[in-house]
Amino acid sequence: MELWYHLVELLPFEWAQPHTMYFMKNALLAVLVISPLFGLLSTMVVESRMSFFSDALGHSAFTGVAIGALAGLADPMWCAVLFAAAFALLFTYVRRRTNLASDTVIGVFSSTAVALGIFVATLGGGSFTKFNALLIGDILSVEPGKIALLALLLLVVAVLWVCSFNQLMLASVHPALADSRGIRVFWQEAVFNAAIAVVVTVSMTWVGLLVINSLLVLPGAAGRNVSRNLREYHLFSVLGALAAGVGGLMLSYYLGASTGACITLCLALIFGATFLLRRRQG
Repeated sequence: MELWYHLVELLPFEWAQPHTMYFMKNALLAVLVISPLFGLLSTMVVESRMSFFSDALGHSAFTGVAIGALAGLADPMWCAVLFAAAFALLFTYVRRRTNLASDTVIGVFSSTAVALGIFVATLGGGSFTKFNALLIGDILSVEPGKIALLALLLLVVAVLWVCSFNQLMLASVHPALADSRGIRVFWQEAVFNAAIAVVVTVSMTWVGLLVINSLLVLPGAAGRNVSRNLREYHLFSVLGALAAGVGGLMLSYYLGASTGACITLCLALIFGATFLLRRRQG
């Protein structure tokens, strides 16, 4: 981290001065790590038409946090990670075994997770307000250890993309054709959904459950507006997520607003700009 602090101190901002505001420097590094994660995952979420899946995962992660807190765990996040991963695998199994549309299955799981989370949080007369911070998030509270975990997740997702992107894309666009080609569609979807579950769960305390879905939809949607091939699609999605992440963090610092909300608004502006650019090109 010392090397990172020295690099940030070269920036022309008052918070970048030596030996001050380490929380802002940590937040900037977290944004630089987490934005490519969401940018990559966003492309598959958009192509798979699972835009509300991250919402359902966020609700399941909240339930996991509530269970972990009820069990007295020092860090309930690990319980939330396990619960969200199990939730993602169960969702994949049910989705493959039913004729219902994906949005219907997502709605079933999302509403169940919300109800279960509220039930656990308020069990025995407990107060729900102690979990309010999860709704908005606070990236300024990110710790160096959690940034290292995010970097590891980014590495794992990058390896997953390099090794099995073609199979993932074919499985999401045409599952029957993927089956005929010998691709294990269920396990492709299960690994992809589990990756989203872990990323959403680890990130929710900093981004906030109310806006985390936008980080998994808007980068890919904006990239799709202006890309002409898959390579450009991924590049524009990642670059858009990075630009919005850094811009949103700076905006939240100087305006004193929620970082998650500022990042989301920046992503919305990027989407609007790419939409207008697409219209002009068309």
